[in-house]
Amino acid sequence: MLDTEITPDGVAVLRLDNEQRRNCVSIAMRDAISDTLDRWAADERVRVVVLTGAGSTFCAGFDLKEFSQPELARTIRDTSRRYHLAVWGFAKPMIAAVNGAALGGGFDLALLCDIRIATPDATFAHPEIKFGAPPLFTPLQWIVGAGIARDLCLTGRKIDAVEAHRIGLVNTIADNVLDEAVATARVIAEAPQAALEATKRYLTSNAGVTFDEAFAVEHDRVFDEFLLGAFGSGPT
Repeated sequence: MLDTEITPDGVAVLRLDNEQRRNCVSIAMRDAISDTLDRWAADERVRVVVLTGAGSTFCAGFDLKEFSQPELARTIRDTSRRYHLAVWGFAKPMIAAVNGAALGGGFDLALLCDIRIATPDATFAHPEIKFGAPPLFTPLQWIVGAGIARDLCLTGRKIDAVEAHRIGLVNTIADNVLDEAVATARVIAEAPQAALEATKRYLTSNAGVTFDEAFAVEHDRVFDEFLLGAFGSGPT
């Protein structure tokens, strides 16, 4: 489900490893990511994290099979909240090595990282809007601006790596995306850890609305109104 490695120079690689399901972030995958980041936050060996996917897909989003099971509604919501906040609030720099499609929740996962490096064939989209799931807007508009974010959230259209780079979503395009991401992580790790973590705290703050406040509207309320409202509260 997850493949992890910590190099001697402090670069931790976290690979989503469910290639048959296009590395979708199921309940179990979300919990595994959250648990790993919780451990790594306190692990002095970890300076910078590189997040990537196995095979030719970065992450195809949430496991839609789980959404067809009403009894999982509450668990889906709660694990989703914990996972998103664990990635966003992680105290150390994170780089997304986007090795293919980043769709729906996979798009969000890349957005919650500090830097995005993509292969030439990487794609990004919020197709979930087409089947009634409002996408997260705030992290996207922080990176590419409100106008472009509105376009991508409302249309669900797919963009390629070239367009993603042009609009500032992707920092670098590289054929060997993992090597490029690790090299960037090593440059970041040259700074003292205290400085990196202080800077990360600045990066996750916002003069207007905080991520937690935006997330309560864009995630929690969506689940309450769309998922839990449709299926009932589910087991508590």
